Amino acid sequence: MPHEDKPAGHQAQTGHLEKEEIRLWRLALWFLVLLAIGFAALAWERLQNLPYHLVAFGLVAVAVLFAVYVYGRHRQVSALRNLLDGLEKRGGMAPSEEQLDQLSQVLARSQRSFKELIDSFDDVAFAASLDGTLRTVNRRVTQLLRLSYSEIVGHKADEFILEPKLNDAENGLARFLERRRWSGVVQVRLKNSSRSLYFECVLNAIIHDNQIVGASALARDVTEEREKEKRFTELFETLQEGVYFSTPEGNLLEANAALVQMLGYSGRDELLALTATALNSDPNEAPVLGRSAGDRGGERAREISLRRKDGTVGIFQDTSRAVRDTAGKIIRYQGTLVDITERRKMERTLRRQEEFQRYLLESFPDLILVIDLNETYSFVSSRIRDLLGYHPEDFLGKKLEDLQDHSPELVALYRDVSTGRKKFGFSEYGARHRDGSWRTMRATASPLFDADNKVNGVIVSVRDITLEKKLEQQIIQSERLAAMGQMIGGFAHELNNPLTSIMGLAELLQENESSEPLRKQLAMLQQQARRAADVVQNLMYFSRPPSPGKGTINLGELVQRTLHLHAYSLRKNNITVDFLPDASLPPLEGDPHQLMQVFLNLILNAEQAMRDVRDRGTLRVRLEKGTNSVSAIFQDDGPGIPVKILPNIFDPFYTTKRPGRGTGLGLSICKAILREHLGNIEASSGPGGGALFTVTLPVPSSK
Repeated sequence: MPHEDKPAGHQAQTGHLEKEEIRLWRLALWFLVLLAIGFAALAWERLQNLPYHLVAFGLVAVAVLFAVYVYGRHRQVSALRNLLDGLEKRGGMAPSEEQLDQLSQVLARSQRSFKELIDSFDDVAFAASLDGTLRTVNRRVTQLLRLSYSEIVGHKADEFILEPKLNDAENGLARFLERRRWSGVVQVRLKNSSRSLYFECVLNAIIHDNQIVGASALARDVTEEREKEKRFTELFETLQEGVYFSTPEGNLLEANAALVQMLGYSGRDELLALTATALNSDPNEAPVLGRSAGDRGGERAREISLRRKDGTVGIFQDTSRAVRDTAGKIIRYQGTLVDITERRKMERTLRRQEEFQRYLLESFPDLILVIDLNETYSFVSSRIRDLLGYHPEDFLGKKLEDLQDHSPELVALYRDVSTGRKKFGFSEYGARHRDGSWRTMRATASPLFDADNKVNGVIVSVRDITLEKKLEQQIIQSERLAAMGQMIGGFAHELNNPLTSIMGLAELLQENESSEPLRKQLAMLQQQARRAADVVQNLMYFSRPPSPGKGTINLGELVQRTLHLHAYSLRKNNITVDFLPDASLPPLEGDPHQLMQVFLNLILNAEQAMRDVRDRGTLRVRLEKGTNSVSAIFQDDGPGIPVKILPNIFDPFYTTKRPGRGTGLGLSICKAILREHLGNIEASSGPGGGALFTVTLPVPSSK
């Protein structure tokens, strides 16, 4: 069949259809580009914070949707082209009703597909002429305005929108016509709602014949984000704590009003203009808000010192952590600062007060006990270490009667005060030391009140009166001895006169008696009467009150008098005295009564020591002369003195004797007397056993 040339009109229609197809592809491509740019501009901040796989998934979804749309449009254009080819084959014949109907359906489907694509957007999309008349809108617009598509299209925007006004939009029209694009956030108030909405908008010019005839808009509703930002901003500004953002190097990026006020600056800009080390209390240290290069950005809580504008240094509680970008890199730090300067001052003041109270209690000479209403120790001062050898922890939390060797007197005192039977009470009781010895304690108790003036326990002050008790016993003994001395003086005076008469008569009878046996009996009578008179004389000498001052004494005579005074007890206990007087000793200065007391105490100690271990013994007394001193040495053959107790035997109340045999004051009194005479006393174990005491007295210098 010969080829026939197509009519010119048909060729024109075919060329127009091809141009229409090319224009359709271009329009789809530009629409995709503009859609991608608009979407990226509106959601750039969100995209930055999204994980990589979500961004990739979103891009794939957009590509698939666009492919589906293009495929549908391509099918519509192909169907339209086939329809035109059918018309062409008819050779200029008028199209049939069926062909016109098919053409109308293709065009309707094309329009419907494009509108469905626009309506599928969650964001607002519309096109408007330059005078504000809406040419097309998507479903999102109809939902916001609560109107149908036909009620919106063809009407001006200010019929539905209170803000922004059309005049406000016209003020920026010249700039839009120049740049043909605009983006930003717009606050919108609709006439059908009193709520303000915020949209991130991208406007692109619609160009026809190189002339701008309108604008297409894509707007994302960011009202919720803006309200969140507003609430965050209000919270940021109204917080009492200081809130800041800083770089890893320690430079401030942002600060709220509370922090500006804390640091004493006049405004935020003044504070943010500071260098990283300007807030340091020590300018030579690293920036106080900075972090090291190897910091992992975890939460950091610490106390720091910051320098205020006026130069004073405040103490702040700093809590901060890192903010990272999508790649995980630290871009800044955010944190809070709480001014705790006054709190720390109060804590230091309270700590000093508590330390003062503790030092006061620890320095108090008495032991302080606090016992609650459950009979449990709630406080024990450390003085218990010195008094009883225990630690406070040994008593805390324990009941009165749960402790070993508890005192019934202390329990009774506590119950009398805690029950109100007594407002104030005291008691003396025995307490066992940790080393096993017993101490005498005096406790004074009173009720302890709480803040509501109710009794919540008993406070007890305990003092060790063991020494006072021994001193009291010693004073009683001294008073008894003084009374005995006075009686002995009277008895000696009464006995001295009869003895003098007996000695005189015995001497006269002896001179006139010629019988030798009778003369011997009279001589024995005179001798025993003289011996009795010497004993009486020594008793009077020892019991006589000491004369004021010191006089000249003979050391040998004093020792001899003391031995005579105690001769009966020594003979009764089978103790032999080995004493060698020395007439060549120089005279000394001292109080004879006090020195006789020293010698008598040494003789008594030696007698008791020997009597405890054997039936008989020997007391050896020697006098020696030194260069500038004279010594009296007393040595017994008793058990001796253990080396470990030698340093303690001159301490007051220290005794190794059985109870009732000594007070532990004899040797300490001897040492005190000799110290007053500028002398000394020393103790040691003798070479053959037994104890050896050496009394040394200085020889007065000749004038």
